[in-house]
Amino acid sequence: MANRAELCVIRGARAGDPASQLALGKLYLFGGTGLPRNMPTALHWLDRAARQQQAEAWMLIGSHVPLEHARHCLNEVLPWYQRAYAAGVEQAGLVLAQLAPADPATPVNPQPRLQQPLPQQERLAADAGCRAVAAAAPSVLHAALSGVEAARAGRTPAAGSREQLAGAPALAAHGVEQVIAGPAAARHAARSGPALPAASGGQSTERLEQAAMAGDRAAQLALGLWCARLQRDGQRQADGIATVNFKRAIRWLTMAGGQGDAEAWFALSRIYLKPEFSQRSVAEAQVYLERAAELGHRAAQVACGLQAWRHRRHVAGGDVRAVYWLQKAAAQGSAQAQQQLDRIAQAPRGAAWVQALAPDAIAVLALRQPLLAARLMLAHAFNLTRAETLLLDVKEADHGHCLVVDIRASYGRSKRRLVALRTAQQRQLLDQVVAQFDRAGAAPEGNYRQRLYRLKHCLPALAGAGCSAPG
Repeated sequence: MANRAELCVIRGARAGDPASQLALGKLYLFGGTGLPRNMPTALHWLDRAARQQQAEAWMLIGSHVPLEHARHCLNEVLPWYQRAYAAGVEQAGLVLAQLAPADPATPVNPQPRLQQPLPQQERLAADAGCRAVAAAAPSVLHAALSGVEAARAGRTPAAGSREQLAGAPALAAHGVEQVIAGPAAARHAARSGPALPAASGGQSTERLEQAAMAGDRAAQLALGLWCARLQRDGQRQADGIATVNFKRAIRWLTMAGGQGDAEAWFALSRIYLKPEFSQRSVAEAQVYLERAAELGHRAAQVACGLQAWRHRRHVAGGDVRAVYWLQKAAAQGSAQAQQQLDRIAQAPRGAAWVQALAPDAIAVLALRQPLLAARLMLAHAFNLTRAETLLLDVKEADHGHCLVVDIRASYGRSKRRLVALRTAQQRQLLDQVVAQFDRAGAAPEGNYRQRLYRLKHCLPALAGAGCSAPG
């Protein structure tokens, strides 16, 4: 257990005092009276102290922290190894040398010590996350930094720098090009995939953060997905940062979503469903999921449709909303949505009892019985039974994307069902029928038996086709 003095150091370190952070890092590095040695925790506090200009902190990192304890945060601590090696710490040079690929055919000469890096060089190395560049050994790293300085100053890099890079692994050369390319390359990389910082050899996210803070939507999305360790489809990344930072992820994804990025809202919905997230909220997840669906995200539309269908017994109109989202997803080529849509909303086909009716007969009937003729047109197009044809409230049944056939209030033996509108011709026909009922106004049609009687006598061709019995 920490003693009183060590507790004071801990409180000061947590409050942001650089001297206390350095002292706490040393306590964990060498062991204290009440604190055991803990290399990862020591590296954490020494790194924070080094960021606040504590020179002893990065010297201790270069002298005592081996590579295996720094791999999980190499992007952040690599500049400290570089600075310590430039200051004469041989152990830091060994760490940098371990980053070089083991190739027996390529002799690795003892690298000349890096010149004292200028403050600007150090900042550029930290910004670019030189883990990929350092894979080519410190000599290549020095050439990379020299090339960067020349590019920034508007000069042509020395030929020797390019020759050294030509002999380095492709990954290292790619890292140098990323440094030289600047924010534009970061934005292009962000659009290429969300896991770029992890997938491109540990490239630092600082360039990406600069683009994101400047308002680049793709960079904001990439950072948010990376911090949450999510892929674009909502699945967990197999690699990436060592720990998940949901707070940062939500910040960047919210900014990207505010600019109309559907993938950002979808990722937020997945985060709020995670059981390990302390602020887990199914309601919040649903809000973000619907935002993504409204912006055209296909997976979000499928998820909204399936969820609405599962809750149809508890939420009024849930089945109608399910058909709406599934139709949207199916229009984008989702096989899962199309399969579910075929199951819950049958495709309309001609009703068998009205197949014998000729179109010209309906046209003639429309002159004497326009509403009855309109109902027969619906029956032929949407596979309605006789009872549904005569009792359906056409205006209430029309929901734009589907027809809700529900006559249970007047005909107890029937069941509620949905018929999806799949073609422009079906939508046009339904519009014509609705317009016909609008023109008729409050004209009485009578009850079901009166309508059925009128149907029998107006269509003698159907009288012998099974119309003698109601329903």
